[in-house]
Amino acid sequence: MTNCFDLSSKVAIVTGANTGIGQAIALALAAAGADIAAVGRTPADDTVDKVRALGRKAVIVSADLSSIEPVQGVIEKTLESLGGLDILINNAGIIRRADSVDFTEADWDAVIDTNLKSVFFLCQAAGRHMLARGSGKIVNIASLLSFQGGIRVPSYTASKSGVAGLTKLLANEWAARGVNVNAIAPGYIATNNTAALQADETRNRQIQERIPAARWGEAGDIGGAAVFLASSAANYIHGHTLAVDGGWLAR
Repeated sequence: MTNCFDLSSKVAIVTGANTGIGQAIALALAAAGADIAAVGRTPADDTVDKVRALGRKAVIVSADLSSIEPVQGVIEKTLESLGGLDILINNAGIIRRADSVDFTEADWDAVIDTNLKSVFFLCQAAGRHMLARGSGKIVNIASLLSFQGGIRVPSYTASKSGVAGLTKLLANEWAARGVNVNAIAPGYIATNNTAALQADETRNRQIQERIPAARWGEAGDIGGAAVFLASSAANYIHGHTLAVDGGWLAR
């Protein structure tokens, strides 16, 4: 019986692959057989070393996705270095916090440009290649704030709500042409980005009390979901945002 989760011979771009969720996704895809283009502002040497230790090819693609200037180069270097492009994981993102009455235009633009504008234009560039051959998988990283409002993060909430909507739009346009576009909405995941929340005894307790699974998620929990959506097991899934949140949204 064919393993529908097998990604052997596939090539995946993973943005923000140097640490945390991005690294976990890259390693999960590699463990399933994919070669990895690790994209980010900071070098992803550790990720690349770990991918190669799994017996897969890996390259570092340096790109600052605060603008769309490097987008075409990301696609071209991946094709040149790894010989193809089958999977795009849009994971890179930033967050800025302030009360909405004090939020600046600079913080608004920085988050929207990275989290939404660059995501769209990476989808577009990868999509042109995938549509031309009639197959491909795109997985965008959304957020619980694609469903909820949050507080003190207006541009982040707007961007991640936009990612969920963009995922649906692209699915509407591309599903019949062989390209799957879906998203993952991570819950509270124990990474460097959430270290302060984990260290805050009160907030840590409040968060865990809200999660039916009664624990923080691990980056590897997101990796498994990414393998699923990038594999043939998800061939009939289009335009869906999969919450991987320990049940947070169910409570």
